[in-house]
Amino acid sequence: MKQDKIVRCLIQDETKRQARVINLIASENYVSPEVRNALGSVFTNKYAEGYPKARYYGGNSVVDAVEQLAQMRALELFELDIKEWSVNVQPYSGSPANLAVYTALVPAGEKIMGLELNMGGHLTHGHSVSATGKFWKQVGYGVDQKTGLLDYDVLEVLARRERPKLIVAGYTAYSRIIDFKKFRHIADALGAIFMVDMSHFAGLVAGKVYPSPFEYADIVTTTTHKTLRGPRGAVIFSRAKHTRDIDRAVFPGLQGGPHVNQIAAAAVTFAEASTPQFRKYAAQIVKNAKALAWGLSQSWGLPVISGGTDTHLFLLNTYATCAVSGKEASELLERADIIVNKNAIPYDERKPFDPSGIRIGTPAITTRGMCESDMSRIAEFIGRVLAQKQQPATVKKEVAAFTRKFPVP
Repeated sequence: MKQDKIVRCLIQDETKRQARVINLIASENYVSPEVRNALGSVFTNKYAEGYPKARYYGGNSVVDAVEQLAQMRALELFELDIKEWSVNVQPYSGSPANLAVYTALVPAGEKIMGLELNMGGHLTHGHSVSATGKFWKQVGYGVDQKTGLLDYDVLEVLARRERPKLIVAGYTAYSRIIDFKKFRHIADALGAIFMVDMSHFAGLVAGKVYPSPFEYADIVTTTTHKTLRGPRGAVIFSRAKHTRDIDRAVFPGLQGGPHVNQIAAAAVTFAEASTPQFRKYAAQIVKNAKALAWGLSQSWGLPVISGGTDTHLFLLNTYATCAVSGKEASELLERADIIVNKNAIPYDERKPFDPSGIRIGTPAITTRGMCESDMSRIAEFIGRVLAQKQQPATVKKEVAAFTRKFPVP
């Protein structure tokens, strides 16, 4: 069969685009050649409904080995006792993983307590437009309007009043350390299940620069990309008493055959994330985020929500000082080859499709080898476009020269 020239050209175009831009999308990263090799391997040819040693198809002896390897490496990476914890590596992505947890553990119509979407939460934490908000009722909590921080006393009052069956911590746009112990206290007071969605900061936990949720959580879900720097996929860690229900919810409850090539790539990811080099990388992600947030706020006067960050991301209020909406800011920066995403800020008075802010993250640029000294340059590029209203085309030329110094893996 002849090579598909159209798709080949599109792949080349995307390769060039990724190389020339400054990628500040908090949920994106660049995987290693080994991860890409696994994703493109012959495992993509195999159908494997079921679990190791309990498949509905023949020819799965090697598949069983790779799935068990991924499970073992995932548990070892986060230093979990196999007598207390299990892990399901089959979820196709983060949203199905969260849906599987609720399906397994929360009766339909019951309450799930999660951070509201416009406060930095995720759609699958019970938001009304998500299936999780249609089958369950969300008890939405927020952050303090002045500080932008979680107020655990307010959370506890809300939880005691609403009595949710499950409480979710872990967010898409909250830049500070979460106090898992306080959440555990709140959940225990109600007899509620405590779930942590660490999709955004899993790599930071693996790298020992963010507190581990495992001491306090009943369930921990995570994607395998973002800060973990692996393939698009997800896993569910569960206490032993929940394992059977979780596994049944994933298959046959919500999914058919797993994507074995994706599981193989996740196994590679877990091994990579267990190295000293990855710990240095995770630490650098946080250093870069802090430096970039400081540069934008102190040198360019752009307000950072909560005053800074402890993680890989932060929210920038572009409307307050620049009179530029998040949508407009994202579009202007993209014309300069700086990629961010528009994002609502807490208590945003603008509409979600044209909010007041943008979200900025440092996992991808850190993978390319950028460090704190480079963050002042990136802050300058952003400040010139948004604060000084310079033409993006002018800045784009300088961005091109800058990114050439940092090859994509």
